[in-house]
Amino acid sequence: MNKVFKNADEAIFDVENNNTIMLGGFGLCGIPENLISALVKKGSNGLTCISNNAGVDDFGIGLLLKTRQVKKMISSYVGENAEFERQLLSGELAVDLIPQGTLAERCRAAGAGIPAFYTPAGVGTEIAENKEVKIFNNQEYLLEYAFESDFAFVKAWKGDHLGNLIYRGTARNFNPMMAAAGKITIVEVEELVPTGTLDPNHIHTPSVYVDRIFEGKNYEKRIEKMTIQ
Repeated sequence: MNKVFKNADEAIFDVENNNTIMLGGFGLCGIPENLISALVKKGSNGLTCISNNAGVDDFGIGLLLKTRQVKKMISSYVGENAEFERQLLSGELAVDLIPQGTLAERCRAAGAGIPAFYTPAGVGTEIAENKEVKIFNNQEYLLEYAFESDFAFVKAWKGDHLGNLIYRGTARNFNPMMAAAGKITIVEVEELVPTGTLDPNHIHTPSVYVDRIFEGKNYEKRIEKMTIQ
């Protein structure tokens, strides 16, 4: 099975309107920049996006919000995007804001084939509304369900032609668990190398989770928020 594609445009050939897409990254670190840009160009709309955050106004998922391609965001942090705020307050965008640990575990559970789990996060808050509650060791826990997604968009540092992946630094955030969770996982890498080049002991995501892979280009090293003294 040939998993290698020429570019992002070819790799997302079957992404359709109203699909649910997981997007790796944390802030602006390790986000699938090429895949997001290709999705903007393709114009698929009515999307549900699952991501730690919603990018910024002119970068990341913020580009999809700007073109009104997203109907719902499932995130844990959305504080850096003015357009996101405007669409939320105007009722144009549905938002499911959930605890970051719950977001991570719903991704991990999906990849592990676990349909649901209990967590104490959100007990006694609006998050608990209409959710099943059980008591374990005299503490309340909420029932949360694993995510279901049509695609996972992932960014890695290096990958080989089979789809074995290595992440670098903080980019090893939501990317590995989303790679395992997507029904179809599409990966962009900074460097695509021949099979057998990567040390098996250093592989973070095995090839079994990857359906498509390509070498990205024109990556920007942005700083989301600079603090200086």
